[in-house]
This record gives sequence, C-alpha cells and structure tokens, in this order.
Amino acid sequence: MHPKALLDAATDLVRRVLLLDHPADTVVSRFFREHRNLGPRERATLAETAYAVLRRKLLYEHLARPGTGARERRLAILGFQAPRDFLKQALTEPEKQWLDACDAVAPAELLPQHRHNLPAWLVEPLKAQVGDEFDALAESLLQGAPLDLRVNTLKEKRPTALAELAKAAIKSVETPYSPWGLRVHGKPALQKLDAFTRGAVEVQDEGSQLLALLLDARRGEMVADFCAGAGGKTLALGAAMRNTGRLYAFDVSAHRLDALKPRLARSGLSNVHPVAIAHERDERIKRMKGKFDRVLVDAPCTGLGTLRRNPDLKWRQSPQDVAELTAKQQAILASAARLLKPGGRLVYATCSVLPDENEAIAQAFSAAHADFEPLNVAELLQSLKVPDAAALCTADAAQPGQYLRLWPHRHGTDGFFAAAWQRRA
Repeated sequence: MHPKALLDAATDLVRRVLLLDHPADTVVSRFFREHRNLGPRERATLAETAYAVLRRKLLYEHLARPGTGARERRLAILGFQAPRDFLKQALTEPEKQWLDACDAVAPAELLPQHRHNLPAWLVEPLKAQVGDEFDALAESLLQGAPLDLRVNTLKEKRPTALAELAKAAIKSVETPYSPWGLRVHGKPALQKLDAFTRGAVEVQDEGSQLLALLLDARRGEMVADFCAGAGGKTLALGAAMRNTGRLYAFDVSAHRLDALKPRLARSGLSNVHPVAIAHERDERIKRMKGKFDRVLVDAPCTGLGTLRRNPDLKWRQSPQDVAELTAKQQAILASAARLLKPGGRLVYATCSVLPDENEAIAQAFSAAHADFEPLNVAELLQSLKVPDAAALCTADAAQPGQYLRLWPHRHGTDGFFAAAWQRRA
C-alpha cells in the first residue's frame, strides 16, 4: 500500500479508537473486517500505530498542538509504526519540518505527565505503592507486553515444547517463575503452529499462570473458576488436575464461555463444565454450597495491570468505575466463598494495580468472614517450588508475603494481585 493511503487508514483508525466508546481491540478488529484488502504487514502497522497513540496520548497531544491539519492525522503521524523515510513519503513539507522538530524534543524537556502518559487520578495511587520505582513502572507500561505461552502439561512437557518451537524457528525461553511458561521472541503466527493447533500450548501471561498455580488444584477434586471468561485459567486448572475430578467454569457471559469451547476442544480436557449464570447469587450456585475443594475468583476489575496490552483502559476508566467495581468484587467474593467445603482453598485475584480493588477487598473479606483463615501467599508459592517466591509478594513489615503482587517493571508480567484463604473446619 502507498504510504499516503496507509497514513490515511491509520488516521481513520486513530480517530475511531480515540472515541473510547469500545475496547480498542474490538475497534481494531471491526476496522480490519471492513478493510479485508489489507495485508498482514499493513494490519500490523495500523494496529501498532493505534496502540502507540493510546499509550502516549498525553505526549502526542502535546506535540500535536503546533502542527497543521486534522488532529487525528497529526497523532497518527507521531505514532506511525514504520520507518521515518517511508512515512515522510506521505507528508507535506510543513509536516516533515514539524515532525523533525517533534523528534528533536529531548525527554528531559518534557513535563512529568508527558513522560508517564497516565491520567492524573491514577498517578498518586501508583506512586504511593512503588515510590522511587514510579518512573520505571510508568516506562514499563508504555511498552508492549511479551508473548507468553502456557505448556499444556496434559499433552507436552515444557522442554519438549521449547524444542518444538525452536524447530519451527520460533525463539523462546522458559519463564522465570511459572513452571508451565515459555516466553516467545517476537509475534509469530501461532495459529498455524502444530503445537498450538493440537493444544500443546496456549497463550497466557506468566502472571495469570501463577494465579492458577496458587490454587493448587489436584486430582479428583471439585474446583470452580468463578469468573472464567474465555477460560485461560480454567484450562490451566484442568491440566493441573490431570483431567480428573470436576471443574466448573462459571461466568455471567455465555458469549465469553463460547470462546472457551474451541480452546477446550484443543486442550483434550473432558473434566470442564462451562456454566452460564445470571449473577453471583444464581440458584445453581446456592445448590452447590459447601461442595467445592477449591474456588478461584478472578474478579472483574479495571484491568489496569494490563496497560501494556490494553492502553485504552487508562483513558476509559475513572474513579467512579473503581467504586462501582469494588462493590461488585465484594459481592462476588462473598458469594463464591459459600461454595467452599471446610478445609477448602479460596483465591481472590485481579489484574488491577489499585489497592482499592486488591488489599482493601481482601482485608474486608477477612474481617467479615471469621470462618476463613488467611494464608500466606509467599509460603504457598514456596511450597509449590516457585523461584524467589517472596519477591513476588507484598513486603509489608507486619505481614510479609501475605499477598501476591506482580508488577510489569519488577517481574516482566502483567500487574496481578492475589489473596488466599482456607475455610476453617
């Protein structure tokens, strides 16, 4: 495609994602369905341009002010993910001069908000948690996330999967913490890979793998993934159970559970039972009270730990959204806890980096449920032979290691939180 036509398409896509009325990945997918003539390389350039603008929105809007032409075009030029000499074929002389001036701006000359590109309401909660590491965290959130795979141990051992990827000219290394994970170099077309099509590997962030590992689901048990979604953790749990027992995948969205079906077929699992429920107080949940050995609650949340993958979330969320979600999280956790039998393990998790959705929810649950004993997550991970387990957890002096707390800049994963309890006999 000619540079001018590609820049025009990028401008249109940037305009659409900046409406922020739908998730960016949904907008990008719809755009590609409308433009089926685009090739793989053109699609990659357009998608990466849109995400670059979302990641650095404050900086690009600042730099775009002196430019000429439509705002969306200026933003698309700044975020355009192709060599400058290619891009400049699409620009007027004034645009070239303006872009050169933008490229010459040194980071030290920028205001803090133009360096971190985070909404003001999110900055203080993050600084309060990571202190002097804030700049490193902010920079990590501006980068793309790596591609992590989970090896389906029901079908393959990790060293064998590693060798198979290498044979297919795909570079990967073992993840440092998850015993199931591989981190892939680049973004290969996995859908055509035999290891993927036969279910030997699944795409799943290492942090998400650790949440499934923390539940420690075992052979023959009754286990629930209470907010299963498309089932990434469900599949990991089923493999850990060696395809025995009964694993229920509950979710309020039948559409999300439908996305689990092809993944389930590839996985070789037959112990998974997807169940669409109306809400957390559904009658089917009540009938199963006290019957489960393990329950994972990967609660709906702001998703702010996934900004490397979903940069639009920082512009689409607000403090009001957080307040609404925390009420929902408390209700879901309390309802899911009723499923546990005495001695059963409960894990509450989010992919958020906000204490309101994490520690505050866990502490409120512990205060209201004396029949649940909080477990030290660092000790649980150590017993599961996770390397450097203490470094993955909170370092509070009063309760060191009480919660899992993963950060992109520290651990190379998405931002995750988890707390665990055991129901008293």
